[in-house]
Amino acid sequence: MPKLTLDLDEVTLAKLVKVAEESGYSKVEDFLKFLIEEAISAYDVSLDEKEVEEIKERLRRLGYVE
Repeated sequence: MPKLTLDLDEVTLAKLVKVAEESGYSKVEDFLKFLIEEAISAYDVSLDEKEVEEIKERLRRLGYVE
């Protein structure tokens, strides 16, 4: 699975950790995944395999994923 690196300032990261823990998540990454999935579920988006591969390649070229 592609990896994504996110730079957050210390205050935002501390808030994120606190909210994740208060929400019952043991890992911030799991909480972020939940938040992102919830946010995109509001949109009717479906991608075919070709579109997924094109997006992955663009993200690799931009250095966002490995």
